[in-house]
Amino acid sequence: MDSIETNPASLSAGLCELFPQGALTAELRGRGDPGALYPEEARHVQKAVRKRTEEFAAGRLCARLLLREFGIQHFAIEVGAHRQPLWPAELVGSITHTTGFCAAVAAPKKCLRSVGIDTEITGSVQPKLWRGICTPSETTWLRALPQSEQLAAATLIFSAKEAFYKCQFFVTQERVGFHDVSVELPAWGGKRGAFKVVANRRIELERKAALPLLGQYLFHEEFITSGLALA
Repeated sequence: MDSIETNPASLSAGLCELFPQGALTAELRGRGDPGALYPEEARHVQKAVRKRTEEFAAGRLCARLLLREFGIQHFAIEVGAHRQPLWPAELVGSITHTTGFCAAVAAPKKCLRSVGIDTEITGSVQPKLWRGICTPSETTWLRALPQSEQLAAATLIFSAKEAFYKCQFFVTQERVGFHDVSVELPAWGGKRGAFKVVANRRIELERKAALPLLGQYLFHEEFITSGLALA
């Protein structure tokens, strides 16, 4: 069950470029096999619908491939009290899944303090959702873009905030809301680029890292993936 031949996930050179040296990424397109889950993992989705179970399995398969690359075998990645994946003590990591795609990133703690990754379907963040996700300044910026670019840009803002949340939560355990930070895109317009996350209030992360944080994004196929790391 844990052999290389039966794990459909693969290492991802493209997503790896979103993170500093030391991190590895894996991806899986399509559904994960719930039968590949370890019993300790399966118990967390035993009451979930089939789609959720398959996405959960895909994420664990991506993570399992990365663990193997770091020399760790047969480790069950369970779910913490705040639904976060629980990685081996010597690693930091993050998992993301959306319809048709899943990815994970992991790195030794001696290289990175924390990582966060998020993938969304490009254009999925419709204007009716902007008020809950975007600050007034972000919404103003979105509406100033050509209409053909607005949905992609809004999805990127959402994805960047999700990646930031995962990255900061690992070191702070603080709940940060969508309006507590802003995403700035100084070079918007390319398939690949950088974003900046700025705090709009005092957050715990400021005690542990210099803000703003810089992240990277990539538009690939019908998806947008954002990545952040704390060195």
